[in-house]
Amino acid sequence: MEFGFLLVLRVSEKRVAMTKVLIATEKPFAEKAISLIQDVFLNAGFECVYLERYTRREDFLEAIKTSDAVIIRSDIVDRKALSLAENLKLIVRAGAGYDNVDVEAASEKKVVVMNTPGQNSNAVAELAIGLAVYGMRNMFTGASGSELRGRTLGLHGYGYVARNVKRIAEGFGMNVVVFTRYSKQRAESEGLFVTDSLEELYAISDVVSIHVPARGEHLKSVSFEVLRHLKENALLINTARKEVINEDDLINFMRFRPDVKYLADIAPDKAAEFEKCFKGRYFFTPKKIGAQTAEANINAGVAAAGQVVEFFKNGDTTFQVNRG
Repeated sequence: MEFGFLLVLRVSEKRVAMTKVLIATEKPFAEKAISLIQDVFLNAGFECVYLERYTRREDFLEAIKTSDAVIIRSDIVDRKALSLAENLKLIVRAGAGYDNVDVEAASEKKVVVMNTPGQNSNAVAELAIGLAVYGMRNMFTGASGSELRGRTLGLHGYGYVARNVKRIAEGFGMNVVVFTRYSKQRAESEGLFVTDSLEELYAISDVVSIHVPARGEHLKSVSFEVLRHLKENALLINTARKEVINEDDLINFMRFRPDVKYLADIAPDKAAEFEKCFKGRYFFTPKKIGAQTAEANINAGVAAAGQVVEFFKNGDTTFQVNRG
């Protein structure tokens, strides 16, 4: 497959108008995923246009103009892109988070926005536990560390990823507790202790793992007022989004509490402050890698393709995130 230009795959030789799907992925799907995605659209009789590894924003804006649907990963669909997309009816973000889509602008244009919840969840959960091991073992420096067994893991949120973290953590022999506003009944039905407040969760957990979206009340919800309740030598793990952290508060807190470590799946905006002040007490992946596994790549891509077909063939909006 050639990269750096549009590759058009016409899945039918009939000279009739077909549903045109743009797969715009600056970070492309794996080769196996592309093969399976092509099979989905071939069977549906849809036309696919692939824009992969592109480096110019203009290429994306030109490609979306005539598309009926677009599948993206970390690619940005903003108000400008939507204003140019005259035929667009559906955006599918192959993954759980969709903060790279201007949902408000999409709703104004009556464009449906979907995600593919759960498809990347195990990959992200394994990374969260991996970061916990790394932090407990003093970043593999050779210094004596601690074990996860017998420790209390606090899940800040209880969606798809958190449920997989719970499963893995219990295999390590950890005690799992949760704070959630929206999945309390499910968590309690699974025998979990659900704290009455976020502060209580942070106070009783040796490891806190954050699993909330970067919107609404979750934005900057990890504040100094919450952080100050953390136990001695606690680990704070963030495989969600950097926007859920109040960075100024976290920096001030880590100055105040030299025993706490912060490990994240994305560098904060003020990463230089961490480098300057907190060496040996933080770790950030070079780029967001939670969903960067072959399995997650395939799962999310194929799920996205299936959702596109079901939307146009049957009007299915099961995974729509911009209702109303």
